[in-house]
Amino acid sequence: MKGNNSITPIRCPWCLGFDQYKAYHDEEWGVPVYDDRKHFEFLVLESAQAGLSWATILKKRAGYRKAFADFDYRVVATFPESYVLELLQDSSIIRNRLKIQAAINNAQRFIEVQAEFGSFSAYIWSFVGGKPIQNQLKSMAEAPASTNESDRLAKDMKKRGFKFLGSTTLYAHMQATGLVNDHLVDCFRYKEVSHEP
Repeated sequence: MKGNNSITPIRCPWCLGFDQYKAYHDEEWGVPVYDDRKHFEFLVLESAQAGLSWATILKKRAGYRKAFADFDYRVVATFPESYVLELLQDSSIIRNRLKIQAAINNAQRFIEVQAEFGSFSAYIWSFVGGKPIQNQLKSMAEAPASTNESDRLAKDMKKRGFKFLGSTTLYAHMQATGLVNDHLVDCFRYKEVSHEP
């Protein structure tokens, strides 16, 4: 009997059983993001997730990319009501008027933040002191739903007029975009992510 198990890397258990999750976990989740367009992409997808599973959103990611101008926030910020009506007929995304309108509103607020801070990245990274928080989780049960940092971020973003982005959603954003490293310590990505620029 060959010891195949010895070459199977240990992964965070949440990504097992769904290939798209596994690829997302191995290639994206927890990698520090400094690109504003990528931050906007995750904000759109995470605000769409409210009440749904992340698996559902990942399956519709390509649909979102097409419907939301490849996540070009400058274009999304100018979407007219007529296009909102079109999107409500588009089964490749979540057809929820409030979430679609939130994405357009958030694009406009995103541009305002850029104007004030030079980039959205500079703004959001300021909430963690400019470098990733390296947590040392041994099990998924230890992962918080929100933190003081995500609470402060959510409060500030709400004050700035962002919608559908509460503390729990923004903590998920911080995990996804590497502001925090919440890979379990025995996951093969934990050390890799902690050393990525």
